[in-house]
Amino acid sequence: MLVNVILPIVLAFIMFSLGLGLKVADFSRVFKQPKVFSIGLLNQLVFLPLVAFALVKLFSLPPMLAVGTMILALCPGGVTSNMLAHIAKGSRPLSISLTAVASLLSVLTVPFLVAWSVTHFGVTDSRSVDVTAIAMTMFLITAVPVLVGMLLTAYAPTLVDRISQPVSLIALVLFVAIVVLAIKANWDSLMKDFSSLGPALALLMLVMLTLGLVSGKLLRVNSAETTTIALESGVQNATLGIAVAGFVGVQAVGAGLPEAALPAAVYGAMMYFFLVPFVLWRRSLNRATG
Repeated sequence: MLVNVILPIVLAFIMFSLGLGLKVADFSRVFKQPKVFSIGLLNQLVFLPLVAFALVKLFSLPPMLAVGTMILALCPGGVTSNMLAHIAKGSRPLSISLTAVASLLSVLTVPFLVAWSVTHFGVTDSRSVDVTAIAMTMFLITAVPVLVGMLLTAYAPTLVDRISQPVSLIALVLFVAIVVLAIKANWDSLMKDFSSLGPALALLMLVMLTLGLVSGKLLRVNSAETTTIALESGVQNATLGIAVAGFVGVQAVGAGLPEAALPAAVYGAMMYFFLVPFVLWRRSLNRATG
């Protein structure tokens, strides 16, 4: 029930919170800022999975954790990256737009790449992974809630102004609860493999944050946009990662959540240790240059 019912509902609610305040005009930045958008999406959709794959091999992660790490890397940024971009005085509109576009694209990209991952790491045969079912499920619990949030924003802006903060707070609480449950369900595995999983996930975030900063500098975009590119490159939707791990049919026997969900859960718990100092640094820098 947790994987099949509760987790999808929680993820749908979190994605609904992303849709609140999102407008069709936010998608137009794809055409208004093609250079910035291109590097943001390239980092997320291409370099992030490549870096994750290299780290999985480098740290020789067990098959389940390797698949879970790849699933995490295939997921786009979530509401967290938008919030952090705002706190860091980055470009929140750009952050929202990148998250929204990447989230919609993930419905098409994630199922196929997940099927490849489970086969490559020998967890199960790709034929046992129902790509169509995963794509449809992701559409229903990610794209549809975002669209509902956008419709409310367009046709009931007063209501959205009243509920957006409580909804965001509830989404944060639900995110923390899911992370805690995933870690608790796989505590023994975490204790056994944290010495390799922890450093791998830490390096994944640090490498991608650095790549985001470097790519922004190379493209000569302003400090606020560079901050946003870095956050969108280095912050992933851990809740979606946990949910997708439950969809691929590799659930651990007797566990409430699959072992493949552990990397996303650990990532969701530890990311703030790196992101808080990064955000404070970029905030002071952007305030000085802004």
